[in-house]
Amino acid sequence: MVGVTAMNSGWQKNVLRNFEQASKDYNVHAKLQRAVAWRLAKHCSRNHIPLGYWIDLGSGTGLLADALEICTPLQTVLRVDGSRGMLALNRANSQTQQWDLNLGLPACPEPPTLLASSFTLQWLSNPQYRIEEWFKALAPKGWLALALPVDGSFPQWQDASITANVPYTALPLPSKTNLLNGIPKNCIRYQRLHNFTQRTTQLAQILKPIRKAGSQASYKQSLRVGEWRLLNKAWNRSKDNNIELTWRVLFLLLQR
Repeated sequence: MVGVTAMNSGWQKNVLRNFEQASKDYNVHAKLQRAVAWRLAKHCSRNHIPLGYWIDLGSGTGLLADALEICTPLQTVLRVDGSRGMLALNRANSQTQQWDLNLGLPACPEPPTLLASSFTLQWLSNPQYRIEEWFKALAPKGWLALALPVDGSFPQWQDASITANVPYTALPLPSKTNLLNGIPKNCIRYQRLHNFTQRTTQLAQILKPIRKAGSQASYKQSLRVGEWRLLNKAWNRSKDNNIELTWRVLFLLLQR
């Protein structure tokens, strides 16, 4: 799952390393990613996307590719990712290719009728450029199906950081508005924001899946133990003592 803006090569290597190390446990902790992948695949199946050359960009362990193939049984999906460990956990006999998407798209034997990607663009350098690049690579009438967290995610974390006066260390996420600047409006077939809220009683439990899924990379230094304690104390709790973390996920279907 390897792609925010102006990442240097050292930071990109850190992102890849995190996912590589998390690969064996990824499917256990990637519950949100699995749910989003299935929702995106079902949106694709409802739009009768032509069979042909389909690619899952930033496929990871194959959650989206699996869902697409189940929803469209006659179609196979090429799984492309920068992590060898993630690709090794794809289903046996699936088609895989190791490739760093920050270098652009891999060579395609024919224009794809579907490029799909879930929870990947936020890790790539210049997500807006990548969307335009992927869109232009489609076959005529081909589809680009995307799901990714965008700005406005994690408001509870941001509020707690302000209250505790500690750095907000989550990854900066792409702007929904900027992402589509280069896409003709008449090519947008579906666009919707969904909020996914996780609840638990312990801060460690709500942030652990992020780290365990390899998604902990940040431009900022990790908080010290004392700062984590201040953050935990400042995090707003419900009447039943739960804390929440909300992801704002954008779903997009574009047709060339």
